Amino acid sequence: LAVASGAAAWATWELVLMPGFRRVPLRLQVPYQPSSPRQVANALALLRGRAGKTVDLGSGDGRLVVEAYKQGLRPALGYELNPWLLCLANYRAWRAGCHGKVSFLKKDLWKVDLSDCNNVIVFLAPSVKPPLATKLLAELPDGARVVSGRFPFPSWTPSSTLGQGLEQVWAYDMKEVRRAAQSSAQG
Repeated sequence: LAVASGAAAWATWELVLMPGFRRVPLRLQVPYQPSSPRQVANALALLRGRAGKTVDLGSGDGRLVVEAYKQGLRPALGYELNPWLLCLANYRAWRAGCHGKVSFLKKDLWKVDLSDCNNVIVFLAPSVKPPLATKLLAELPDGARVVSGRFPFPSWTPSSTLGQGLEQVWAYDMKEVRRAAQSSAQG
């Protein structure tokens, strides 16, 4: 029983979790951790009433992308490196009747161009947030909104927040983030 449990744990790591880590530097690796229904609802509540391209960076099993599409955020797509999670995301989209309407792309979030994105969702580890903040500041248009789950961006002041504890999400409007960054650079 112990050997079988160990083999199952190793197989899960090797086949499901590890593929997403292979091409990413250790300090930027983010383990898969599914979002709870409340986290999804909170993130999408902060995007309510918005339009335009919506992306989930590190989309995992695709639940945020599928729900974004259902709430009218189109086009909706996710970027994920782990091929097993991409399969799961496509299966989830198929079950929800969204297959072919949402996209899940096997691309490194550091190499994609985000200049045409209006809404960005990130449920990533704190170690990733500082370099990601630099990328988002450089690429996103002023009208874009970034919604962060689990951990806030350490150097940004949120426009709004929703929830508490593990369910908390933070929204950042890029125009305000840029204005604050320019003020702190001048002062």
